Amino acid sequence: MRPERSLRAVSRTMIYLLLVLYAAITLFPFFLSLVSSFKDLRELYASALALPAVWRWENYRIAWIQGNFSLYFKNSVYVTGLSIVGVLLIGSMASYILARYAFPGRTALSVYFLAGLVIPFRLAVLPVFVLLRSLHLFDTLGGLILVYIAADLSFAIFILTNYFRSIPREIEEAAVVDGAGPFRIYFRIMLPLVRPALATVGIVVFVWVWNDFFLPLVFLQTSEKYTLILGLFRFFGRHLNEWQYVLAGANITLLPVILLYLFASGQFIEGLTAGVRK
Repeated sequence: MRPERSLRAVSRTMIYLLLVLYAAITLFPFFLSLVSSFKDLRELYASALALPAVWRWENYRIAWIQGNFSLYFKNSVYVTGLSIVGVLLIGSMASYILARYAFPGRTALSVYFLAGLVIPFRLAVLPVFVLLRSLHLFDTLGGLILVYIAADLSFAIFILTNYFRSIPREIEEAAVVDGAGPFRIYFRIMLPLVRPALATVGIVVFVWVWNDFFLPLVFLQTSEKYTLILGLFRFFGRHLNEWQYVLAGANITLLPVILLYLFASGQFIEGLTAGVRK
C-alpha cells in the first residue's frame, strides 16, 4: 500500500505544480499590464518588467476623465444588467415549459432553440441591422439590449432546460395538492431550486456582454451611447503613443470581470456540476 500511496502523492504534487505553472503563465500578462499602468512613458519603454519607481495613480484618474469612462461605465452597467435580467427571465420561463410540460411541437421548438448554439450569431447581423432600423431601435441602448437577449437565449435555454428536468416531479405534485397554481409553483418553488444554474447563465452572459466589442461597434454610432469596451477602443485611438493611460483604461474595463470571478467562481462551478451530482 505504501508504494501506491507514494505514487498518488507524487502524482498529486505534479498536478499541483502544473496548475501553479499554468496559473503563473496565465496571470503574467495581467501582472505586466497592471505594473506598467503605474509607470510614466519613459519607464515603460526603459523596462517593461521592472517595478515603477513611483506608483502613479494619476494615470487612472487621467484615463477615467479623458476617456469619459464614467459615462461608458454607466452604459455598460445598464446594458449588461438589463441583458442578464431579460435572458434569465425569458430563458427560465421557456426552459420551464419545455422541461415540465408536454405539448405538440415541443421537440421541434427545442431543436429550434438549440440551433442558435450551432449557427454563429454574426451571420445574422445584416438582417438584425435591417430589423433595428425598421423598428427605429438602431443606435439605441434598448435595441442593443434586445439583440443581446436574443443572442443569449439559446445558451440559457440549453442550460436551464436540463436543470429543470433533473428536479423530481414529486415536488410539483405536492405543491399542486397544496393548492399552488402554475405561477406560484414557478416563482416560489422552481426558481429557487435552479438558482445555481441561473447564476451560471448570469455569469456567462455578464462576461460576454461586458467584453463584447463587435455588436456595439455595429449597432451604436453616437459616442454618448458607447459601452466601456467601445469607449476604450476610442480612447486607444486618441492615445496611441501613451501606453500607460491605455493600460490604465484597459484595467478599469477588466476590473468588474475580475471581481465577478473572485466572488462568484464557486457559484459558477456549482451551477455547472449540480446537474451531474443530481
